[in-house]
Amino acid sequence: MSLRDTIGAFIDRPAFRNAILGVILFNAVILGMETSKPLMDAIGPLLVSLDALCLAIFVGEIAAKLYVQRGKFFRDGWNLFDFIIVGVALVPAAQGLAVLRALRILRLLRVVSVAPSLRRVIEGLLNALPGMGSVFLLMALIFYIGAVMATKLFGAAFPAWFGTLGKSGYSLFQIMTLESWSMGIVRPVMEVYPYAWMFFVPFILLTTFVVLNLVVGLVVNSMQDAHHVEAEAETGNYRDEVLARLGDIEKMLKERDSR
Repeated sequence: MSLRDTIGAFIDRPAFRNAILGVILFNAVILGMETSKPLMDAIGPLLVSLDALCLAIFVGEIAAKLYVQRGKFFRDGWNLFDFIIVGVALVPAAQGLAVLRALRILRLLRVVSVAPSLRRVIEGLLNALPGMGSVFLLMALIFYIGAVMATKLFGAAFPAWFGTLGKSGYSLFQIMTLESWSMGIVRPVMEVYPYAWMFFVPFILLTTFVVLNLVVGLVVNSMQDAHHVEAEAETGNYRDEVLARLGDIEKMLKERDSR
């Protein structure tokens, strides 16, 4: 077995992936500790050294994958994700790029690429985006119509909430999230416009309980489809492995009979 095959088999082991996951979580703790001034005053150099060690491990992992997979490395979206996350940490944090030091915590997102269950969640969200686009377009139309109506109906008496199209849209978004919508906005409006509930209640029913549930349904359906595809792939791989072993056994039996 060549060195490339040996390294490839090593980085594909579950133990290696679990070790990388442990380093990611450990690095997240280190970055959190760096936000504490007392800790930095006491053990600052140690924390910086441990952070550099974690980064070196990540760079070594990426280098190993590049050596094994070569051109195929950049055809995998998760590899590109890891490459960008680690690459951001390598950019010198000087002058205008000092803000990149705060982005080091993005390394924690590598948990998504390492943990299969989290990958399934993200893949489900990405697969749901095409269907969600139509729902978001419908939501935008509803918000636009609602904002125009609210501005014309309530803008004169409540300019802080409905004085402009933008303010009306933001107020309607707050109402959709059900955050202080009744006592904070709707009831004060109803004191001036008693029948305002005829506008707000249908808006809440339509946006909060119908359209948003459509988004949730699309995401759940996409996640189930992704899980089904993954399960079929695992079944196919197991079937191929069993057939390969049966072929080896058949070959051994034929060799024995020929002797």
